[in-house]
Amino acid sequence: MKLTVIGASRGIGRKVVDYALERGHEVRAVARSADKIEIDSDALQKIAGDATDPRLLARAVPGADAVILTLGVPRDLRVLRPTTLFSSTAQALIPEMQGAGVKRLLAVTGFGTGDSYGKLSTPEKLTFKLFLGRAYADKALQEDLIRGSGLDWTIARPGILTDNAMTGKYQVLVTPESWRQGVISRADVAHFLVHAAEDGSHIHQTPALQR
Repeated sequence: MKLTVIGASRGIGRKVVDYALERGHEVRAVARSADKIEIDSDALQKIAGDATDPRLLARAVPGADAVILTLGVPRDLRVLRPTTLFSSTAQALIPEMQGAGVKRLLAVTGFGTGDSYGKLSTPEKLTFKLFLGRAYADKALQEDLIRGSGLDWTIARPGILTDNAMTGKYQVLVTPESWRQGVISRADVAHFLVHAAEDGSHIHQTPALQR
């Protein structure tokens, strides 16, 4: 497969790049610092730039079998500072995918986004609003844009992220009544994303991921 990974230089995105290459896929890695990814492989194309730039996406999307969108909250984002990173990326990406005829989109948001917010406990909601509220408000808008795109989308909502090793053993909670906050490694989120791209599973679903 040919996979375009957006947000590829760190976090879940970097784990996706590593695992996809291990699985024998061709990868286009899109990130501001994509040229600094320390992998030398003929199967890896590094595309450095802004994920909200349609011109960059016009290079990164055509010919892909799937796009995996893994943008995280920027490290320098202040607690109370708003962001439009997630919605702006979706607004730029969706038309490029539609125009290129690329249907499969897998996106990572997070548990607590959209209709999963109600499944947080009261203490979790207070902490969530304080530290992640504005970023996740934009993630919710990103989700709405993806849902209305007409693409074959999957929105993955991992719980609290760790840097533990990949196990391939985790829960994929699909129905709202089963949703709950949990813990999962970035590597296992990458495992889910790559395998869902391969087998076309969880289309038009918003699974919560946890160990």
